[in-house]
Amino acid sequence: MKKSPALLGVLPVSLLLAFLAAACGSSAKDDGKTSVIASFYPFAYVVEQVGGSFVDVTNLTSPGVEPHDLELRPKQVGAVQDGDLVVYEKHFQSAVDDAVDQSGRSAADTVDVSAIVKLKPLQAGAEDGGHDDAGGGGGKQDDPHVWLDPENMAIVTKAVAAKLAKIDPAHATEFAANARRLEAQLADLDSAFASGLEKCRTRTIVTSHAAFQYLAAHYGLTQVPIAGLDPTNEPSPAQLASITQLVRREKITTIFTEELVSPAIARTIARETGASTATLDPIEGLSDDTKGQTYLTLMRYNLDTLMKANSCP
Repeated sequence: MKKSPALLGVLPVSLLLAFLAAACGSSAKDDGKTSVIASFYPFAYVVEQVGGSFVDVTNLTSPGVEPHDLELRPKQVGAVQDGDLVVYEKHFQSAVDDAVDQSGRSAADTVDVSAIVKLKPLQAGAEDGGHDDAGGGGGKQDDPHVWLDPENMAIVTKAVAAKLAKIDPAHATEFAANARRLEAQLADLDSAFASGLEKCRTRTIVTSHAAFQYLAAHYGLTQVPIAGLDPTNEPSPAQLASITQLVRREKITTIFTEELVSPAIARTIARETGASTATLDPIEGLSDDTKGQTYLTLMRYNLDTLMKANSCP
């Protein structure tokens, strides 16, 4: 029933404030947890591991959705405005950038990963749709796929722990302990990649799109992307011919596909060259096939796949 002004005037102050709060809504959670909005899976994973039972995490990118193409519903835009903390990477998902800009959030309650991790320029040719054998093209666009380097994920972990501790100081000790545990797991993962990929016969990887530059650079590999930054872009006939020649010349045995992108072009190159295909997961999101996995298990899977494909002892 709608309250009349006269009735509101005779309510005790405490009841009046409670009534107005209920009518207007509040971003605070009834369960006392810190509400965190993460732009897509890798950052949601970090928040879940660091925050534990003291956070309520909302992943803006649903399982099975290609994060490059994310469009936000009004409710999600509202969540970006009302959440206690937002973790995202500027210039990766334009819809999230717009929502953050519109929300007027401050640095105190936002983690912009692009501001804390050193970004690499996008690989030459990748901005135009794929491999450029001549090394031309280029451009000033940055490569956003920082999470495929475990050291970068450790940087994100520290930043999330620091923000959560300021927002919820009562649980700062727990956040710090959780962060140390995740950092140790990431260090173990880094060591496994370094040793596993140290002596591979082949050091070139042909990938569905330009997602693996950070991983390749960290462990001494060379990425040759079929598509560019956007995995839905298709390479030109000239680019396909260039990649096919490279695969034959370097005796590459495996063309890598991925979970959320059609494998059709990769399979075409494989047929033309006699290579096989294997899945290399950019871990941009979970799918029906990987919904039971985590960032750490998917990275271990990627390591095993790379070692087999590149003949690493």
